[in-house]
Amino acid sequence: MYKVDVDFSRRDCIVQGLFLRHMILAYSKLSFSQVFKLYAALQQYFQSGEKKTVEDADMDREDAERQMEKEELDVSVREEEVSCSGPLSQKQAEFFLSQQAALLKNDETKALTPASLQKELNNLLKFNPDFAEAHYLSYLNNLRVQDVFSSTHSLLHYFDRLILTGAEGKSNGEEGYGRSLRYAALNLAALHCRFGHYQQAELALQEAIRIAQESNDHVCLQHCLSWLYVLGQKRADSYVLLEHSVKKAVHFGLPYLASLGIQSLVQQRAFAGKTANKLMDALKDSDLLHWKHSLSELIDISIAQKTAIWRLYGRSTMALQQAQMLLSMNSLESVNAGVQQNNTESFAVALCHLAELHAEQGCFAAAAEVLKHLRERFPPNSQHAQLWMLCDQKIQFDRAMNDGKFHLADSLVTGITALNGIEGVYRKAVVMQAQNQMTEAHKLLQKLLTYCQKLKNTEMVISVLLSVAELYWRSSSPTIAMPVLLEALALSKEYRLQYLASETVLNLAYAQLILGIPEQALTLLHMAIEPILADGAILDKGRAMFLVSKCQVASAASYDPVKRAEALEAAIENLNEAKNYFAKVDCRERIRDVAYFQARLYHALGKTQERNRCAMIFRQLHQELPSHGVPLINHL
Repeated sequence: MYKVDVDFSRRDCIVQGLFLRHMILAYSKLSFSQVFKLYAALQQYFQSGEKKTVEDADMDREDAERQMEKEELDVSVREEEVSCSGPLSQKQAEFFLSQQAALLKNDETKALTPASLQKELNNLLKFNPDFAEAHYLSYLNNLRVQDVFSSTHSLLHYFDRLILTGAEGKSNGEEGYGRSLRYAALNLAALHCRFGHYQQAELALQEAIRIAQESNDHVCLQHCLSWLYVLGQKRADSYVLLEHSVKKAVHFGLPYLASLGIQSLVQQRAFAGKTANKLMDALKDSDLLHWKHSLSELIDISIAQKTAIWRLYGRSTMALQQAQMLLSMNSLESVNAGVQQNNTESFAVALCHLAELHAEQGCFAAAAEVLKHLRERFPPNSQHAQLWMLCDQKIQFDRAMNDGKFHLADSLVTGITALNGIEGVYRKAVVMQAQNQMTEAHKLLQKLLTYCQKLKNTEMVISVLLSVAELYWRSSSPTIAMPVLLEALALSKEYRLQYLASETVLNLAYAQLILGIPEQALTLLHMAIEPILADGAILDKGRAMFLVSKCQVASAASYDPVKRAEALEAAIENLNEAKNYFAKVDCRERIRDVAYFQARLYHALGKTQERNRCAMIFRQLHQELPSHGVPLINHL
């Protein structure tokens, strides 16, 4: 009997052990939220004083396991939106944070909205306030909505928790503690720089440099050197700092920083007027680094940079080719949840260039499709939405000006100014000039010119000078416009802005035509018309052909009757070509001017039927578009 009792007791112990092991394994599989639900159920059970048998408990356990399995299937996350309805386990929380961070970097449209993501993060931090990664994702989320206070708060909390939890110091001791401090200061400097707080950024950067020098951290010092260039890039000697940064990055084996430095150097030298072949050679060296180290993000940035450089130099065909190359490339980096790297800033820049290039060629339907695609990929609350918003506003402004709807163009100036102050002021002056408010436009242009010269914004300086010159000849003062145009031509030649140089020559030729020397104007036109017809906008092509016709007519005044008739016929052909160009961009005001000029020429040639047809077109357009008191023949 004693042995039998011992056997039974052993058997009971084995059964109890197996039961306990099964319960421990089941408990270990529970997420934090399920443990919390179990705790709440047990608390309610004991408070209500319920008593159950062992058999009922076993049945409840089996039901609970089935329910948990069903919940785990229901909790399967979608690619479009990941949300956590309650407290998560550590691994679930880490997966949620890593996925949302990847989405914010590569495809913001698939991430949670800023409000929803912040709600989930607050829920996580309520149960685990020391979760450093959640604070960092909160920092990234606040950056999306440009909330400087909350983003600073979250960033500081991230590094505080990183130090308190010992995540950085477990293996490195005091070194880990110092590393957190110096990178906290560096990130704070980058944050202030992003929001335009340059003095605070410089103070934070000095602190990061001091701590990095004490710890002999060359990598951190290299990052600080790069940010020093960003803060001081308006200085004349900033390129020396940048070149030193690139050399140091190569020496310490930091290809990412080295490539960014090369691209910044290329951008700076492009604005300084270096030749395109040297810039492209430098970018080629940068591309070698990208392909060697599989830096796919920097490959996209490099191609977007080439697109912008070709547009700056007035080579629209090359810019179009580079933009399409970027759009056709597939990402080399696989991202979680099937995300492709096509929602980055470089992608947005390339699409904006593509929309503007199509609009310049009169393909407004194609430009609208590109902008629609941009809206879908970059919603208004995303961090890169300002790029397509400004692009859209500029295209609408140009269309309104072409159509003679100056009141509509004026209403768009406010939106442009909110996105780009300099561009908004310039376009406000253009509208005022079109509305014959010459005095106000001149004052505004002079203030803008002084400001842009101080900022060394050469491209805008030349555009303002051209507008000032146009204002002078529209005020019947072409002699005053000549020095202004020569200054613009010198700047465009110095900085190798070919397209602006051609446009300036076009304006010089028109000024010479007004001064009564059409032969010299025609000579100048031969210098400028080829790049305009090759890479220019449709509107500028029409202006060039219209000006050629005017010069031909003015030069034919001294010809014999036969030669004069041939010259007038050639001018009419050029006018037809100009009218076709103007029609592509719906520029009815200039079509009206062409019809007026054609009617005069047909009358001189004795072609009554053609004259009446052009006169009728002119009359219809003139009734819709009043001339605002400006002589029709004096429009370029």
